[in-house]
Amino acid sequence: MIRYVGTKKTDEGSVLYIFLINGLQKEIREAALKQYPGCYEALPATAKARISANRAWMSKL
Repeated sequence: MIRYVGTKKTDEGSVLYIFLINGLQKEIREAALKQYPGCYEALPATAKARISANRAWMSKL
């Protein structure tokens, strides 16, 4: 079971996505979402839109 809990900012300014995965809390960076199957699908639409905007911005660099 994967449940999205929220986000947390680090001291460096990056965003960690917090999930409950099988009862254990995991803090996952945006780049590592692919390593955890089902986590990206569990994100709300606003978080997915933010990630999409970040990827679009990075592709312009």
